[in-house]
Amino acid sequence: MTATTTGAPAANVDASNGPASPLVSNTPLPFPQLCARIHDRIAAFLESKDESPRLKSVQEQTRTSLEIIEKALDEYSLPELSLAYNGGKDCLVLLILYLCALHRKGLTGNGSHDAVKCVYIQAADPFDEVEEFVASSVKIYGLSLLEYNKPMKAAFADYLHDVPSVKAILVGTRRTDPHGEHLKAFDPTDHGWPLFMRIHPVIDWHYVDIWTFIRELNIPYCVLYDRGYTSLGGTTDTHPNPALARQASANHVPKVNGTNGTSTPKFRPAYELVDDYEERLGRDR
Repeated sequence: MTATTTGAPAANVDASNGPASPLVSNTPLPFPQLCARIHDRIAAFLESKDESPRLKSVQEQTRTSLEIIEKALDEYSLPELSLAYNGGKDCLVLLILYLCALHRKGLTGNGSHDAVKCVYIQAADPFDEVEEFVASSVKIYGLSLLEYNKPMKAAFADYLHDVPSVKAILVGTRRTDPHGEHLKAFDPTDHGWPLFMRIHPVIDWHYVDIWTFIRELNIPYCVLYDRGYTSLGGTTDTHPNPALARQASANHVPKVNGTNGTSTPKFRPAYELVDDYEERLGRDR
């Protein structure tokens, strides 16, 4: 991963515990070893006893999500499963949990990683940093990823045509996302959409849960989050979140300046936001 692709190694939320080394490095590991490393770090996190109420809540969310993913692995074969991945924080957490579950189910050997299918539906005008992070994820996590630059319904239709074995897609939607309020862990697509089972392992995670997990496990993430972006779309409809502006005023929201965000930032990092309903304040739609 390049310096322009991932955020700084995620420090522990309360700066007292948590692993010192990033979960993954620039050098890809053999797939079984990668999944074992992810599993071991998650297992250590789940076994921690002396934790804050927030961490205890995230531990419970993690267990629930792993149960959902393992149920999916029981009901579908690996060729029938795919994961929607766009480099954002929610699907990053989903990917890490999925790889952990593959290890727990003993599904990481004999070329199984070829079955870690992903579909990437690009924004109409994607950020270079997002494109770089997705490309680095393919390398680091050993993903088999197809990308489509078209509206979501058409993209899924094309993907299912291109990979006809896929029957279910794991999605990083959370309940506070648009159209997420009434979703269940397993939901068939709506009428008029390409037919597949949507699986939502992180549906009940809160925004702060996502960042607590990322920072507790020290998972590298897209560098835009360190520049105040909290919800990633395209370059024309996504801006740093005004709720994270430093010295913001009613009439002026400061901009990030400098090259590649290396100057003094004008926005605090995404993980400092707490309120779910402020997450999309940087999005035009």
